[in-house]
Amino acid sequence: MYADDLLRPWAQALLDAVPDLFVFDIHTHVGDADPSGFTATVDDVVGALGVVGARAAVFPLSEPSGYRAANEAVRAAAAAHPELVPFCRLRPDDDPVAEAERSTGAGARGIKLHPASDSFSLFDDRLDGVFDLAERERLPVVVHSGPESEPFGEALVDLLTARPELRVVLAHAGLTDLAWLAGRVVEFPNLLFDTSWWSPSDLLTLFARVPPGRILLGSDIPYATPLWAVHTTIRCALYSGLDRDQIACVVGGQAARLVAGEDLLDVGPAPGGPAPLDPLLERLYVYLAAAVEAVKRGESPGDTLPLARHSCRVPATHPHHDLTDSVLALLDRFEKHNAHAETDNTYAAGWDLMAAATVVTRTPGPPLPAL
Repeated sequence: MYADDLLRPWAQALLDAVPDLFVFDIHTHVGDADPSGFTATVDDVVGALGVVGARAAVFPLSEPSGYRAANEAVRAAAAAHPELVPFCRLRPDDDPVAEAERSTGAGARGIKLHPASDSFSLFDDRLDGVFDLAERERLPVVVHSGPESEPFGEALVDLLTARPELRVVLAHAGLTDLAWLAGRVVEFPNLLFDTSWWSPSDLLTLFARVPPGRILLGSDIPYATPLWAVHTTIRCALYSGLDRDQIACVVGGQAARLVAGEDLLDVGPAPGGPAPLDPLLERLYVYLAAAVEAVKRGESPGDTLPLARHSCRVPATHPHHDLTDSVLALLDRFEKHNAHAETDNTYAAGWDLMAAATVVTRTPGPPLPAL
């Protein structure tokens, strides 16, 4: 999926620096009916996980006709592939309590809610019985909180105050409410976040303000891949000052405990913010970040790409020379790949390489590959 083969050296440099990590991806999908046009087969997911030897939680993409059959298909996939842990996806219109009981009784180990895609409120009374079940059985509830969602942090605080045992994972770094929730995370020990998002600014905010035991690696297949998530998550974690045990918890250890219904590990407090970025790298980062969303849509990055290349022209004696060379190598791979390759999904070929260049620029210090 995407350009994993071209990005692998950057991920491998980090895996070599933090060896023997167990990877568990808390956020993957399968399905072929999502109105967005994105699709993922079971083989797609298993193949992408195999690149980094990962296990994963898996749940359906959007299914406009309902989730009963899709949840059954997810459980069948998990029965055939032990690296997959099945979750059920629910919406209030489809008797969610009955579907949750049916699914968890048949082996589902968690719940996915997507209020934006499925057009409901997280605080719909019809979900009360679902939350009762999740609390009783220690089932994690993964909640979409991507950029198209309306903020719901205040109401979430009320929900978690009323239900202190409810384990909620806010997907996509909790984008909708990260600014509002970051200062209150310590009040809610069962509130977690996943890393399924491309922007290092958001992820570094997450790592600075949220205890590492509450952060879980997520890829969001088919929107990205586990290898991409491994690179981005480990790089941001190292830059933020996390140690080996904390990174192991983020990358897979805590998620495995979560889906098993075990007690969660406390691996220390949030480390606080990293040092300010070198102005040269800040300049390069702004150009690259401005290009990512356009590239994802298959549009030209315009002047941002040549400006980024110009920003990489530094003397060989410059302290960030190796980093800018690495960024240029990623941009070279992006331009060659983008010109000739196609993906089976909506994001344009090579967007992950452009996004990786953005991550590398914003996180100087962690290892880079020798190219």
